[in-house]
Amino acid sequence: MEIMEGVHLIDGTNANVYLLINGKELTLIDTGMPRQMQKILDYIGKINRKPSDISKVILTHCHIDHMGNVYDIKNLTNAKVCVHKDDAPFVSGKEKIPSPKGLTGAAFKIGLQFFKVKFVNPDVLLNEGDKVDDLEVIHNPGHTPGGISLYDRNRKLLFAGDELRYIDGKIQGPPEQFTPDMKLAITSMEKLTKIDFDVMLCGHGEPLRPDASKKVKEFYDMIRI
Repeated sequence: MEIMEGVHLIDGTNANVYLLINGKELTLIDTGMPRQMQKILDYIGKINRKPSDISKVILTHCHIDHMGNVYDIKNLTNAKVCVHKDDAPFVSGKEKIPSPKGLTGAAFKIGLQFFKVKFVNPDVLLNEGDKVDDLEVIHNPGHTPGGISLYDRNRKLLFAGDELRYIDGKIQGPPEQFTPDMKLAITSMEKLTKIDFDVMLCGHGEPLRPDASKKVKEFYDMIRI
């Protein structure tokens, strides 16, 4: 569905996939779980665009439900893959993706094997403050080492990745069972209270609007350490 002009949410991919239209070029933010690429391609066809229009893929972080189709999309379209430098070794497969402890961690490892995650060498390594078109990179480590949010100042729009979620009418932080350093995740969330945005689009859940930044500040004040 179209969230606002030029910004679309592609449903049915587990983690949310966002599609940005910039003239003739398309940018994907995250790619969903493995084996969901056809849903992305079907949506692109539905809005009368072609897979070859995809010029960039930005990954908010390295978890399987966000990078699951990046290899196939890269090979189909030759889009440039952008990821924070601290998550790049996990996206490329040079290092093992950080997994939770206990039973959740065991299930996570089984999931990686079951879905046969394919890795890809990123084209663009991002740092705090970098810009990809109109999107400013905000580094939010904790959930993963290189987790990021993306801020469109002109649209007053924030793509929060898994740093924040809006589910069943409630703002939530990253899921604790999949967040190795929850304290760091909450500390790095403070950056998102310093910017002004009317709409927040998360990796999981629904769009938060209006007055999203005010609501995020209230949530952060409630949970901060």
